[in-house]
Amino acid sequence: MSTNGTDSTKIPAVSNPLAEKPSEIASNINYHAKFTPHFSPFKFQPEQAYYATADSVRDRLVQQWNETYQHYHEVDPKQTYYLSMEYLQGRALTNAIGNLNLQDAYADALNKLGHDLENIREQEKDAALGNGGLGRLASCFLDSMATLNLPAWGYGLRYRYGLFKQRITKEGQEETAEDWLEKFSPWEVVRHDIVFPITFFGHVEVTPEGSRKLVGGEVIQALAYDVPIPGYKTRNTNSLRLWDAKAVTQDFDLFQFNDGQYETAAQLHSKAQQICAVLYPGDATENGKLLRLKQQFFLCSASLQDIIARFKERRDEKGSWNWSDFPTKVAVQLNDTHPTLAIPELMRLLMDIEGLGWDEAWDITTKTIAYTNHTVLPEALEKWSQVVMKKLLPRHMEIIEEIDKRFMAMVFSTRSDLESKLSSLRILDNNPQKPVVRMANMCVVSAHTVNGVAQLHSDILKAELFVDYVSIWPAKFQNKTNGITPRRWLRFCSPELSSIITKWLKTDEWVTNLDLLVKLRQFADNTELQAEWASAKMANKRRLADYVLQVTGLTIDPDSLFDIQVKRIHEYKRQLMNILGAVYRYKKLKEMSPEERAKITARTIMIGGKAFATYTNAKRIVKLVNDVGAVVNSDPEVNKYLKIVFVPNYNVSVAEMLIPGSELSQHISTAGMEASGTSNMKFSLNGCLIIGTLDGANVEIREEIGEDNFFLFGATADEVPKLRKDRENGLFKPDPRFEESKEYIRSGAFGSYDYNPLLDSLEGNTGYGRGDYFLVGHDFASYMDAQAKVDEAYKDKEKWLRMSILSTAGSGKFSSDRTIAQYAKEIWNIKACPVP
Repeated sequence: MSTNGTDSTKIPAVSNPLAEKPSEIASNINYHAKFTPHFSPFKFQPEQAYYATADSVRDRLVQQWNETYQHYHEVDPKQTYYLSMEYLQGRALTNAIGNLNLQDAYADALNKLGHDLENIREQEKDAALGNGGLGRLASCFLDSMATLNLPAWGYGLRYRYGLFKQRITKEGQEETAEDWLEKFSPWEVVRHDIVFPITFFGHVEVTPEGSRKLVGGEVIQALAYDVPIPGYKTRNTNSLRLWDAKAVTQDFDLFQFNDGQYETAAQLHSKAQQICAVLYPGDATENGKLLRLKQQFFLCSASLQDIIARFKERRDEKGSWNWSDFPTKVAVQLNDTHPTLAIPELMRLLMDIEGLGWDEAWDITTKTIAYTNHTVLPEALEKWSQVVMKKLLPRHMEIIEEIDKRFMAMVFSTRSDLESKLSSLRILDNNPQKPVVRMANMCVVSAHTVNGVAQLHSDILKAELFVDYVSIWPAKFQNKTNGITPRRWLRFCSPELSSIITKWLKTDEWVTNLDLLVKLRQFADNTELQAEWASAKMANKRRLADYVLQVTGLTIDPDSLFDIQVKRIHEYKRQLMNILGAVYRYKKLKEMSPEERAKITARTIMIGGKAFATYTNAKRIVKLVNDVGAVVNSDPEVNKYLKIVFVPNYNVSVAEMLIPGSELSQHISTAGMEASGTSNMKFSLNGCLIIGTLDGANVEIREEIGEDNFFLFGATADEVPKLRKDRENGLFKPDPRFEESKEYIRSGAFGSYDYNPLLDSLEGNTGYGRGDYFLVGHDFASYMDAQAKVDEAYKDKEKWLRMSILSTAGSGKFSSDRTIAQYAKEIWNIKACPVP
C-alpha cells in the first residue's frame, strides 16, 4: 500500500541485503516492511516506509561492520577509543546512503514504492545524545575516523530523554523531554553479550596480601548498544558504542512486591533507569551532583572494562603477552573533563583487578590517556566535592589522593621554584569550606598530551590557564584546530552548491580533500560561476523560508539578507548584543520616512539555540528575542525591511537547513572565551560571510579566507582584562546607541515583561551579575559600525558573491579529516587500516 498511487504490493518482498540497483533495493525495503515488522500490517505510510528503509540500509552497514571488526581483529592495529559525554549525530539516513554512495538508488527505489526520499527522511528524529559544539565535534570526528579508515571507537551514554526539546510560548522557553526513543532507533544494535558490572558506594578492604579492594555497594549493569559509523566511499564502518544502565532480575524483590511494597521491590531497577535518563541533569541538589558523577563514572568504567577485555582476548589468542604492551595497542582520548574518572578507574582496574603495582599501572595509564580541553570558562572546568566523591567512589578517592601526593612530591624534589604555586597546581583543593577535586588538573597531571582546539585557545591555555604545568612538561601541550565533516556540512546538506563546486573543480575529490577548494579562488570573479552560485544560494534560502513558515507561521522574504546566529544561548556568546543591535535597527527604521526606508538593506535576523533549564539570564534572552520579534514582525511600517525570528528547538537537522540558507552569520563572543566554535566553519564552508570578533577559530578562518571577506569588530583577547579593570574603575563611556537600545526596551515597547534584571547585568562597574563582564557595552559601537559595512556590501551583489565564493574557497583547513589525521599522527600514533 502507498500514499501516492503507486502500489507497493506489485514490488516483490525479497531479501537482498547488499542490493545496489533501485529495483532490488525496493524489494529489500518491501521485505523489511513484511518480515521485520515494527507496525501492524497493511500500512505503508511514510513512517513505516522510513523504518523499513532504515532496516534496508542497516543490512549493508552490518555487513561492512562485521568485515571491519574482523579485519581489525586479524591485523590487530593500535586503536583509539574516544570518550565523550555527548554526541550530536543528527539524522543517520541521508548520511548513511550518502557515505555508501547510494542516494540516487534509494531515491529511485522509494519512488517505485510510492514515496519520495525527502519526505521519508523527515520521519527520522535526531538522536538526543548531545547539547552543543562538544557533541557535534565528537560526531564529526567519528565520521572522519571512518572515512580515513582509522581503527577507532566512540564511547558514550544512551540518554533516553536527551537534554530537552525546546518549545517557545508566551512565557519564553519551555523544556519537555525528547521523544527520540519513544518508538525505537533502527540504527542501534543491542549487544546482549557485552555487559559489565559498575559498582557505586561500598567500602575499601585490605586483603591479607596487602592489596586494596572495593567491596559491597550498589552494582548496576552496563549494556552495550552499537551504532554503525560508515566512512565516505570506503568499506570501513566503525562503532559508536553507547552504554545503557540496567539492573539484573535478581535485584527485583518478589517478596516485597507481593507484600505491596512495589517501589522498594524495584528500587535498583529505578536507580539504574535514572543513570541514562537525561543529559546533564540539574546539579543544584546533592542528589543531582551524585547522579552526574554516577553518569561520568558509568561511562568511564564500562568503556575501560570493554577496552581491557578486548585487549586481553586478543593477547590470549596470540599466546604470550605483557601489560606493558597495552599503550602500544590502546589510545584513550578524553573529550573535555567529563570522562576524567577514566584515570583513577584505569589505575584501579590495573591494580585491584589485574594485580599490577602502582608504578607499572601509572606508567600504562599515563602512556594511554590524552586530554582535550574545550574551555577556559571557570564554571566549565569541573570541580567535584571531595565529600561526594568519597561517598560514591571511595576507592577512586584513595587513588586520586595518591596521584596528588606523588605529584606534589615530584614538584618538591624537582621544581622548588613552584612550591608557592602548588596549592593551585595540585589536584585536591582542600579549602575547609568546600574541599574539591579539580578534574582539569588531574587530566593535565596524568595525560601524556593535552590539546586545545584552536590556535588562539591553545595559546591562552599555555600562557595563562596551564602556564606552570607548561614549565614542568613543555612537550605535553599541543594545538589541534577543530574541523567539521564536509560530507554532512556541504556535500549532503547543500547538493546544489556541491554540484557547482564539483563542476568548476572538475572533480568531486574535494569531499575527502577539502584543500582542493582553494582552486575556486581563480573563478571568484567569473560571472558565470557567480550566477550559478547565486541560484544555489537562493534555492537554499527558499527552502529555509519554507521551513521557517512551517515551524513559526512567519513569512520571510528570500530577497532580504539572511542573518543567522545559532548556538547554545550563553552570555559570553552574546546573543544579547545581537538583539540589542536589532532593537536599535528597528528604532531607526521607525524614525525614517518611507523614502529613506526604501533605500536600506532589508534583513531577516534569525536566532536559535537552547538555554540551559536553570540558566535564568539565558532564558531571559530567549524571551527578549521572541518579544522583540512579535512587535517588529507585526509592524506594517517596518516588517518589509526587518524581521526577527527565533527558530525553535535548534538541533543538527535544523542546522542542515539554516546553514546553507545563511548569508551572514554572527560569531560575536567576547574575545578569549570561545575555545574554537565549529558552526563558524560550517557557515564559511557554505559561502556565508561572518561578522565576528577575534575569538576561537574566527582568527584562523579570517586568515584563511582573507581579511577583506570577514566583518571584524570588538576588543581582542589581550585587551579584555584591562577593559574589565577600566569598567570596575568607572572609566567606561557608553556609546549613545547602546544606551538608546536599552532605554527602548525599558520603555515597554516590547511588552510588560520586566527586563531590568537582564539589562542590569550590563550596568554598574562591578559586582556579581553586573558590570557587563562580557563587554557587550564596550564592543557595541564597533559591532554597529561593522553591521553598517555589511548593509553596504550587500547592496553590491557582485562583490558579495565574490566574497561568498572566497569564503568557501578558504575553508579547506577546517575539515575534520585534517584534524583527525593530526590527532592520529601526533597524539594517538595510530595508522589507517582499510578493509580490503
